Amino acid sequence: QVQLVESGGGLVQAGGSLRLSCAASGRTFIMYVMGWFRQAPGKEREFVAAISWSGGSTYIADSVKGRFTISKDNNKNMVYLQMNSLKPEDTAVYYCAANAGRVVADANEYDYWGQGTQVTVSS
Repeated sequence: QVQLVESGGGLVQAGGSLRLSCAASGRTFIMYVMGWFRQAPGKEREFVAAISWSGGSTYIADSVKGRFTISKDNNKNMVYLQMNSLKPEDTAVYYCAANAGRVVADANEYDYWGQGTQVTVSS
């Protein structure tokens, strides 16, 4: 069992930066692939980024590539999403998720989800 709690969301101007954090509980955290997803009002949940259990492999959505970075600290049971050059279209609730399988973009393959943190980017 893995419990996930996101933090770090907020209101930022376009062009600004935020770092989201996801705190995970559970002894087997190190073995999980971690992902970030987002959902804007009226839209489907969208994949943002994922990272392998070792942290050695990452997968970034084209929509945020070059602006967002995912990282993982297994010693602290933390996952981070560094978001730079934010745009109004990045406004969404951001969710942290975990799966015991592959580094993938399919939300259906993720077994555990956090409650989400709101990110709002003003123009």
